[in-house]
Amino acid sequence: MDSRDTVSAAFGAADPAGEPAGRDNVPRASQTGAVLDDTPATETTTGIGGLTAAGHVGSPPLGERRGAAIPPPTIYDVASAAGVSIASVSRVLNGRGNPMAETRQRVLQAVAELGFIPDGAARALSARLKEIIGVVIRRPPPTEPLGDDIFQDEEESLQFPDLINRGIELAAQNRDYNLLVSSVDVDDHDHTRRVFALARKSDGLILHDQVLDTDQLERLSRQVPVVTLAGVATPTTSNVGGDNQGSMRELARHLVRVHGYRTLAYLGGHPDSPDNLARQAAFSAEVAAAGGTFVDGPEWQGNYCAAGGARVIDRMLARGGSAARLPRAIACANDQTALGVVYALMQHGLDVPGDVAVTGFDDIPVARHLRPQLTTVRQPIQELGATAFEVLYSMINDAGHAPRNIVLPTRLIPRESCGCRPDPVTPLWLAG
Repeated sequence: MDSRDTVSAAFGAADPAGEPAGRDNVPRASQTGAVLDDTPATETTTGIGGLTAAGHVGSPPLGERRGAAIPPPTIYDVASAAGVSIASVSRVLNGRGNPMAETRQRVLQAVAELGFIPDGAARALSARLKEIIGVVIRRPPPTEPLGDDIFQDEEESLQFPDLINRGIELAAQNRDYNLLVSSVDVDDHDHTRRVFALARKSDGLILHDQVLDTDQLERLSRQVPVVTLAGVATPTTSNVGGDNQGSMRELARHLVRVHGYRTLAYLGGHPDSPDNLARQAAFSAEVAAAGGTFVDGPEWQGNYCAAGGARVIDRMLARGGSAARLPRAIACANDQTALGVVYALMQHGLDVPGDVAVTGFDDIPVARHLRPQLTTVRQPIQELGATAFEVLYSMINDAGHAPRNIVLPTRLIPRESCGCRPDPVTPLWLAG
């Protein structure tokens, strides 16, 4: 299944006319595997008529509206009945754009069947929507060159954010939305003006990682709806992320109990990244609980980049160091960091996993083709982006939509770099 199939399976495939499939085709929450945590803003919903774990939003089924006290139909009901986006309904009703004939027919049929009469509020909503969302990523600083410049210009290849943005893009296309993508430097602490300027051009914003602090998020959310990725949910913003705690605890148990490693370290990402902090806390606690020794200190600070991981190892092995100076296993904040760690260890003549075991997080495509294959934690990267868009879309079209924290499942993928057997699906030309 390719990336487009993955998003289609989660959010409903597009029909031949280019509109999303009808809401009756939306999979139930139990099919997606997403988990909504127990924070106060979180609700567990299934099926049609609310936000499913995959991020869908819709009005209650028509059967639930039958009865004497049921309010009149809304523009959301029309979109749900027609199986199209609210933006498409507004274009048909207001004569904007050039909707396809089939879309127009489906909308008008739903309007007639429901007895929908557009009111002033509905017309005002459709008039003010720009059908654009803003996306802001954190750009790492330029990498300091290593001796052979193998990771030169690494910041130009942001594999994880790029995969997330692809998920956002596919979901947005199904809703007739476009993206405005911007970036801010990790070390830039004066970027709020640009973020707020982007908000004025958008119906809502999706922010990667720790772009803004809590106070800034609260201010921004008074201007437009906001969803953070790998952040922290607030009373006025929603957050979408992977299960960092569960997967890192499982990884720690695997390394200590299955392989018997006694000393373990965590090589971190950006110091203020919520993902990084959650992974480190869960891993260190579980290592101690499993009877291992957790090695900590400022020297284990990376930056989510391969060059940063390699530099940490180089510094530790400087001046004739050996494997004895290193812990028996190193869990890295992400796969790109792990790539740099493996490279540096091999440059120093050390074997992975014979001398030092190495693991990553994310399972980006290159992880399974590395030699040795990288043990990692797989999270549904594109689904993170698609879910973030669907949550934002529901917030844009429902002013009373409660903020929430959505946690998508992750899975430990044991491969060679921790001491497990090679992945049997790897082509022979890669394993030989």
